[in-house]
Amino acid sequence: KNKKIAVGIKIKYAAYPLHVYLHVLKLCLLRDGRRSVRYRCNTVNIAQDVLYRRPGWVEAKENEDWDFIWCDLAWIRDNSNHLYMEEHVRINHFRNQFELCRKNLMVKNLKRHRKNLEKDFGHTEASKCDFFPRTFVLPNEYHLCLEEFKRTLGSTWIMKPAGKSQGKGIFLFRKLKEIMDFKKHITRSDEQRDTSQVENFVAQRYIENPYLINGRKFDLRVYVLVTSFVPLKAWLYREGFARFSNTRYSLSTIDDKCILLHQHLKNHTGLLHSRVGTLFEDIDNIFVCSLQSVQKVIINDKHCFELYGYDILLDENLKPWLIEVNASPSYVASSREDYEMKFRLLEDTLNVIDVERRLTGKEKRVGGFDLMWNGGPVHRDDVIPATCGSSPFPSNTHLGCVNDREKQLRRLLKPIAVKRGRENIPEKRQ
Repeated sequence: KNKKIAVGIKIKYAAYPLHVYLHVLKLCLLRDGRRSVRYRCNTVNIAQDVLYRRPGWVEAKENEDWDFIWCDLAWIRDNSNHLYMEEHVRINHFRNQFELCRKNLMVKNLKRHRKNLEKDFGHTEASKCDFFPRTFVLPNEYHLCLEEFKRTLGSTWIMKPAGKSQGKGIFLFRKLKEIMDFKKHITRSDEQRDTSQVENFVAQRYIENPYLINGRKFDLRVYVLVTSFVPLKAWLYREGFARFSNTRYSLSTIDDKCILLHQHLKNHTGLLHSRVGTLFEDIDNIFVCSLQSVQKVIINDKHCFELYGYDILLDENLKPWLIEVNASPSYVASSREDYEMKFRLLEDTLNVIDVERRLTGKEKRVGGFDLMWNGGPVHRDDVIPATCGSSPFPSNTHLGCVNDREKQLRRLLKPIAVKRGRENIPEKRQ
């Protein structure tokens, strides 16, 4: 009981309550600099490199408490219901992020949001949600889908499994026989499994008139960081990339499923070139409306954040369409340029989350992220008339603009002063 505590600050006797000892320990850790941030990472990708290289961050040992975790969706599903986190802890997923990222739930939430907007504010406001193609969830909406299919004979439709990604299980069809054969297939599958495990599909009108570059179809991957749903606080990253098809686009190849399924798989990374005006306002609207559609159903948690990967397709009229939203976009690099862009993205994500508490909370920009919504629209400080589009108060978004993040971060962030013990960091990473 009467032993001295050798932690850098001498206390004569150890007859103090536990909270006093904890406070002294905290003072010792902060006396010569900020204590190390202990992290966990269960993914093998660029995120692991970003965390390892971050000054003052050390990987938590097994059975050791952590301050930050970068995990996959499976970890969240298995651990979220019995996870207790202290005030400062941060985790990279909301518990039910699937409300926006699972295809059938995304469509359900968007339809409900559009219906509520029309009821409360009228058709004009509801039309802001007209950025996703005509979509039905099967098997529940099979008969509605069949009626729409008959009404638009000759059009092309795409079928997607609700819970799969990376093009798995997708096929195109334009014949009535194909959808009826599909109905028979899922009926047989349902008989072989429990009703609670029936697989859902979404049937969606195919965008037949995409905007082409050199005859090739492409879609855009754009990143949105959400740090809170109540109130909604969202950041848009300046950089992204386009995924081009391997072949020239033609509807005559509809029977060649191999070509169609692999059109979007080849990634070409780079800055999205600036296109001013209405197009970018419409893209901003997709982000805001889609997030608002799940704002009341997402379990908001101050410990959580989400880095979404939005897939957007442009048609020949430069109308943007939302294809899907990913809660776990790929952080595996296909090239050096791809690696560097995703490294900057994840590094700036950590800067916004600010575990080190170097920000004031009033910033409109952190690195490559611009604050686009904070309980309401965030407007630019420097209004440039030529880039305002139709709005007199343009949003604080700079998608495709120069990402001079290093210069901005030097002005914004204070250096992190940290003492890292020899036992906390290896000499050479294995």
